[in-house]
Amino acid sequence: MLGSASCDFCAIARGEDAAAEVVCDGDGWVAFFPHEPATPGHTLVIPRDHVEDLWAASPAAARELMEAAIKVGRAIQAALEPDGLNLITSAGAAAEQTVRHLHLHVVPRWEDDGFGRIWPPQKPMRRELKRDVAAQIRAACEAARP
Repeated sequence: MLGSASCDFCAIARGEDAAAEVVCDGDGWVAFFPHEPATPGHTLVIPRDHVEDLWAASPAAARELMEAAIKVGRAIQAALEPDGLNLITSAGAAAEQTVRHLHLHVVPRWEDDGFGRIWPPQKPMRRELKRDVAAQIRAACEAARP
């Protein structure tokens, strides 16, 4: 059986959710509308295999999913001609991930679409904190090199 038996997105990937509005798919992925889209055309792109979030995906799975998101985004642009597009993914409760199955939101945007701003942050980050965090991340990147 493909994916997790208890995962709603795995059920969609297996074709078991008749209510899912699938708009495009490939061997390793499926694109469909969420139950409550933020804007017309808002589409989720998921891997068929159960992966909790982007950071748990293999490089090959992440590459295939990104190629799928680009295909879907270009289709949305051609069909709906939005003013812009957002590509969003979340990992963990603090990032507002509500379904523990990797999904990329491709969200078409229009001026005054009611979706709201996602950037910039409410308050700027102190310069010293930026430097400290950058140093920590650089060190972790160096340690992760092959």
